[in-house]
Amino acid sequence: MDKLLEVKNIECIYEGRPAIHDLSMTIKEGQIACLLGPSGCGKTTALRAIAGFEPVRKGEIILKGKTVSRPGFSIAPDKRKLGMVFQDYALFPHMNISDNICFGLRNMSGLSRQHISNAMLKTVGLTDMGHRYPHELSGGQQQRVALARALAPNPEILLMDEPFSNLDIEMREHLSSEVRDILKGQGITGILVTHDQNEAFAIGDAIGVINAGELQQWDTAYNLYHEPANRFVADFIGQGAFLKGELSSPEAVKTDIGIVQGNRAYGWPVGTKVDLLLRPDDILPDENSKLFGSVTQKAFKGAEILYTLELNKGIKVLSLFPSHHDHRIGEKVGIRIAADHMIVFPERNL
Repeated sequence: MDKLLEVKNIECIYEGRPAIHDLSMTIKEGQIACLLGPSGCGKTTALRAIAGFEPVRKGEIILKGKTVSRPGFSIAPDKRKLGMVFQDYALFPHMNISDNICFGLRNMSGLSRQHISNAMLKTVGLTDMGHRYPHELSGGQQQRVALARALAPNPEILLMDEPFSNLDIEMREHLSSEVRDILKGQGITGILVTHDQNEAFAIGDAIGVINAGELQQWDTAYNLYHEPANRFVADFIGQGAFLKGELSSPEAVKTDIGIVQGNRAYGWPVGTKVDLLLRPDDILPDENSKLFGSVTQKAFKGAEILYTLELNKGIKVLSLFPSHHDHRIGEKVGIRIAADHMIVFPERNL
């Protein structure tokens, strides 16, 4: 795949304060990328800079080998051949669905517009709904219309700013999967901004975790979860609990619940004080184990139950058991540690 978009060390200001600092990333043709982070981290400002709505104070943005933004220079948004899908859909209530979809195709003939509208309605699963009006559709259907409108001009990249946040969880999961299938089927490059890691994991080929305006890690969902670059990523992605310990070898940590062995070597000296992150999937049920935990909390997740277990010395960990392992609060259960992807950071004194 060829490079389609290059963001090189950009800095942006929002309301007089730095919002993005030294942000760099490369997106290839056909790739779906996600900018993931908490509210106010700068991810939407980054998307707006790519779209041309925000100027850059440093760095540059290159689209298909051509600079579209640099300090003192910016190609207008409508000249960048980008599609945008917003959180609030932004449909025109007085226009029917077909006219909404064709709003950006005003220089085409009526026949061409109708042909594109019909094709887009079919693509997003709304065939024969072109005569309806936005208020006659559900939230999920309205978001599909917004997607169809953004895709109609055949953009180089589709930019999506929290497009599913107004939908309920079930619809959000369903539609995010559909959007990925549509973009992959059309061969369209996409960038999604979201605060929801499940959404990012479901859609993104590459995910950039942003905090306080800085890119923390640009990676696959698998690596973000199993090999976080720093403590912020480790905390933000997934769940888990930190245990105090010390490095007993490059691949092992001595803790109050025993030696935890992993497959990742660390270069610090033996004896270095560290914090070991244990994910819920690192703690497995084992009836024959000598290590026990007392159930203090439980949350039924359908196929699994998320348990909070208290071990010796007041240590608490999270563990996912298959849901047929239904234990009572206060019950002691046998467990074993299987931290194949061992995540360790230098000790942080709280």
